[in-house]
Amino acid sequence: MNKFFAVSVFALSTLCTVAQVKKATPTKPVASNSSNASKAQATKASTATDDRNISITLTPYKNTWVYLGCYFGKNKTLSDSAFLNEKSYGVFKGKNKLTPGIYFIVSPQYAILFDILMDSKQKFSIVADTLRKEDAVITGSLENNLFKNYAAFSLVKGNATNHLKTAYGNATTKADSLKILNQITAISKEVKAYQNNVIKQNPNSLLAALFNALKQPETPPIPVVNGKPDSTYPFRYVKDHFWDDVNFNDDRLLRTPFFEPKLDNYFKNYVSPEPDSVYPEIKYMLLMARTGKEMYPYLLTKFTNKYINPEFMGQDRVFLKIFEDFYAKGDTTYLNPASRKTIIERAYSLMANQIGNQAPILDLTDTLGKTVPLYGIDAKFTFVVFWDPTCGHCKEEIPRIDSMYKAKWKALGVQVYSVNVNEPKMVEFKQFLAEKKISTDWAEVYQTKAARDAEQAANQPNFRQLYDMYKTPTYYLLDEKKRIIAKQLSLEQFDDVIAAKLKNK
Repeated sequence: MNKFFAVSVFALSTLCTVAQVKKATPTKPVASNSSNASKAQATKASTATDDRNISITLTPYKNTWVYLGCYFGKNKTLSDSAFLNEKSYGVFKGKNKLTPGIYFIVSPQYAILFDILMDSKQKFSIVADTLRKEDAVITGSLENNLFKNYAAFSLVKGNATNHLKTAYGNATTKADSLKILNQITAISKEVKAYQNNVIKQNPNSLLAALFNALKQPETPPIPVVNGKPDSTYPFRYVKDHFWDDVNFNDDRLLRTPFFEPKLDNYFKNYVSPEPDSVYPEIKYMLLMARTGKEMYPYLLTKFTNKYINPEFMGQDRVFLKIFEDFYAKGDTTYLNPASRKTIIERAYSLMANQIGNQAPILDLTDTLGKTVPLYGIDAKFTFVVFWDPTCGHCKEEIPRIDSMYKAKWKALGVQVYSVNVNEPKMVEFKQFLAEKKISTDWAEVYQTKAARDAEQAANQPNFRQLYDMYKTPTYYLLDEKKRIIAKQLSLEQFDDVIAAKLKNK
């Protein structure tokens, strides 16, 4: 109840906000060497070729640049600049319209002064004083009239709510607390009614689209079905209606501070982290966003970045599905050559080592020159570790693995397949094993130069690609049939996986 109200007011009533925009962002228009020429350019009247012509009078600034900024997902960026002449007057102008959304006026010191709404009609005027930012007058924009009225309304309601919250903290009786909570609830309903009225009266307005995007379904009570309460129904209801009235192809939503946080909240709290639950949600959103000139590549990039190196083990399968269904079907046109190369190489590095897959074949040579096939190891679990005897972190981790193995894993049926990835350093490899007294029943192996050359000549993938081995150490846990059951975890997490698997058996 209170949370919804706070979000609704905060996101769209920031007329007095002061925040910093990164100074590296702005791009000033090309100006003549003469400052007089710059001033003349700023005061030049609107021409028929200007699709964007927003005049601004912003006192007390004179003979300086001010900026027009916007949100882009969670970030803020600068979109335009204007030079204010000696009368504090300038013009944001250009032949191309800006993507509609929530924009803000930025001072010469890169502080956000106040917000404005930018719709498709981008010819209006702004008159403001930095000492009374809340009194900014915008002429020629119906959207900003709606916005200013709502901002004034929400400011009053916000102040009233803050007073009630203070009173609630000082309440001495249960009756008083309940009375204050009811008053807060009533204000929240007023704000919601105001928003719904704007949507009803101005359904095609930008403000209506923003209110729709802000909505979050109210949690219904737990129903009783066949005499039993269905405790999961409220969660399912909110999830099913979370995106009601939101169009994923609406580029305007990117120019708000709340769309991406809402997206993140949805995946964090309403979508199970298993790839089979995550990917259908992503695919639906991407397909719905297809016609969004900015939204589609933005979402595609966001989901790619999130799952190419995911937070949870196994979620890289989500990235592979994105690659197969979108990038592999032509959507690499959105990428620069470097990003295209990275994504393609990453996809091919993950294809052979997904959770549940059979581990790629490894027939490597031990320190005595004998071939030791990975699939020749008979064990309940096989722990595969790729490491380099010159790697400082490896020198710390290998003894830890050995301690875990001797203390616990060996008795649980775990065997270790230890791969030296730096074949020229075999002397150092053997010395380290001896000095640290690493278990002699490990399979200590490496790839010979002859085997590597033969592999390259046959144009076969090497173990680095097959096992996504681009850092050391790299770990995999296999079951008795050599299926991958865990990877890239800490030793303690691997230990937990082994315990869980044994318990389930």
